[in-house]
Parts: sequence; structure tokens; C-alpha cells
Amino acid sequence: MSTDYQKYSTQNQSEAIAAYAALHNLTIVRTYSDDGRSGLRMDGWQGLKELISDVVLGNADFNSVLVYDVSRRGRFQDTDESAHYEFICKQAGVRVEYCGEEFKNDGSVMSAVMKYLKRAMAGK
Repeated sequence: MSTDYQKYSTQNQSEAIAAYAALHNLTIVRTYSDDGRSGLRMDGWQGLKELISDVVLGNADFNSVLVYDVSRRGRFQDTDESAHYEFICKQAGVRVEYCGEEFKNDGSVMSAVMKYLKRAMAGK
């Protein structure tokens, strides 16, 4: 997320993710971050590119990716693009967990509907 002056600064997100990890007995082994990016396009998102590369190439030494909320994964104009990156992780056995969402990313119909709505709202 953009700046420290915003509610969802990278610092605030990191703190919320760390609290979620502690609550769920997860260990944070690596952080992929893209400070100050608008989230509309993959261009310039070096952290996200590295994450996807590690997952695809089998270099991921983790089984979960912790993200603050659905909109933090990108504000892509095409909701399928954001879903695509989550699917890449899922296909490789890496679960995506949204730490600040009211719903669990468990593959249920409700989870799918909520993710779609939040992706659509984030891209507009």
C-alpha cells in the first residue's frame, strides 16, 4: 500500500499480518512487499513478481501466503487477473490467507462470492 499516512500502510499491514500469524501459530519466513504501488497493473510489482516466480519454480519454502485483504493483492481492472495469481499459488499447494477479512478463504461459495465482489470493488 502507498504511504504511512494511510490506514493500510505497509507497516500497519505488516503488524496485522504478524498478529494473525501469531494467533494461528504460523511463522513468517519471508516478506514480499511493494511499497507505493497503485495496484492497477503488474508493472513495477517486483515483490508480487518474485512471489509468483518462487511459487511457480518450486522455490517457495512456505505453504501459505498471508495477505492483509483481497484488495491488497492488486486493484486489477480485470478481476480474473487477481484470481489468476491466487490460483497459481493454490495449484502449487500454497494457500492464500486474507488476514483482515471477515471470511475464511476456504473454497466455499460464500468465500468465492466475497472475493469476487471485493476484487471488483478494488478495481473500480
